[in-house]
Amino acid sequence: MSRKFTVAKSPSEVVDYLRDFARAEEWDPGTVSCTRKDDGPVRVGSTWRNVSKFLGQETELTYELTKAGPDHLQFVGRNKTATSTDDIAIEPGSAPGTTEITYRAHIEFNGVAKLATPVAKVAMERLGDETEESLRRILGPVGVD
Repeated sequence: MSRKFTVAKSPSEVVDYLRDFARAEEWDPGTVSCTRKDDGPVRVGSTWRNVSKFLGQETELTYELTKAGPDHLQFVGRNKTATSTDDIAIEPGSAPGTTEITYRAHIEFNGVAKLATPVAKVAMERLGDETEESLRRILGPVGVD
């Protein structure tokens, strides 16, 4: 799933907000709960316990911040049945004080769970629409892209 859209916050405000994955409770419609597992400043290597509902099932993944820069964040979540990667590119928008976000999410299923892949693709697209809508609402909508 991939979405590209613009919000009414500066790139640094967007990075500051999104780098704490516990906030997924606010913007990710599939997240039931998300709590930090470690202490201190959020940094590459920080981890979160994320409980999500996907395809009617609750699942728990441990997410790790694997890349963090002024223009890119990446979180990788793992459990025994799947690996989920959320990759977020951040760049200045065309208008002052705006940011263009390219949000990509990919789930790779392991073992027998691979049978769910075709159904998951459809569900991920729907979730992508809902996630974009949530992020636009929280970070400030900017017209229609």
